[in-house]
Amino acid sequence: MNMETLEFIIYPDGRVKETVTGIVGSSCQEVTAAIEAQLGRVISSEKTSQYYQQPITESTKATNQASFSDW
Repeated sequence: MNMETLEFIIYPDGRVKETVTGIVGSSCQEVTAAIEAQLGRVISSEKTSQYYQQPITESTKATNQASFSDW
């Protein structure tokens, strides 16, 4: 399990740099949308390699095949 982290750096001139880690895919935009709306205008945005990764989903498929032979 990955830890989701949002890091904010607030500069003296009022700019805020936001870094998101541990969230795969575009869902990071959903997580940060409300925060960014409160902070103000977004000047630039850079996507990390995690943005382009596909979420890993685990699925289990069980196949049960029984065969009987006549001796």
